[in-house]
Amino acid sequence: MRTVTQNAELALLLEVTGTPKPGNVDRDREYDDLRFEHFLAGAVGARPGLELAVAGDPLGSAFEQAIEGMAEQQGGNTQFGALLLLTPLVATAASGELTPERADGIVRKTTVDDAAAFYRSFEHVDVAVDDPPDGLEPLDVRRGSDAIPTLRERGLTLEAIMRRSADIDDIAAEWVGGFERAFDAADRIQATEGPVPDRASTVFIELLAERPDTFIVTRQDSETATDVMHRARAVLDGETDADELAETFMQRDINPGTTADLVAGGLFVALERGLDV
Repeated sequence: MRTVTQNAELALLLEVTGTPKPGNVDRDREYDDLRFEHFLAGAVGARPGLELAVAGDPLGSAFEQAIEGMAEQQGGNTQFGALLLLTPLVATAASGELTPERADGIVRKTTVDDAAAFYRSFEHVDVAVDDPPDGLEPLDVRRGSDAIPTLRERGLTLEAIMRRSADIDDIAAEWVGGFERAFDAADRIQATEGPVPDRASTVFIELLAERPDTFIVTRQDSETATDVMHRARAVLDGETDADELAETFMQRDINPGTTADLVAGGLFVALERGLDV
């Protein structure tokens, strides 16, 4: 029987093996500077941080350690969002039954120290983020440790930081919304048949077709994200071939990273529920 940490690592590995995932690295497609092997190395490197979450260490410290380990490969940011989603789910699974309610309780217990560790994690790897709204420049996550005095002055916990970003970032929305889409992804993965990577690919396209990917909004714009959503719907309707769409997105450097992160979270939940691999 696999441990919670093993299931988390396996979820990251299964996510990248899902093929095709239009716009994302998979078994058949990769970018010149971001390759399949980088995701494998990132998943393995994140394991010590995931083990801290299992051991009951503070979420922020566990996440920062996971990011530091993930970053020890040549591709840079491979799984920042996935680990931000997985860390509280891993802590929840290790503490008892993995449910949305219990996960919400774990998140609500986060502290200012957790927020400080989250900010420090941005010093380990480059992450695409929007400029902060006017007046919130001192809380720009790209400031890393330099923003910590402001966090402490304002008493902002990690849960509070996520709540501030929930309307523009779907991983933050998961943190404050009971991880609704991750649990939904798990239900879908378990409800289908066939090799797990194929299920992950199918669920990826389903999720992508339902709402604009917030990582695309950040890297490109909302119009591009909406167009991607419509193109994913066309795949489900049989009007577009998924492999052809994957080639198009790779050529245009369109990366639905948030959707991939949600699939990784869903895979972990499904594995914890006994998904056979």
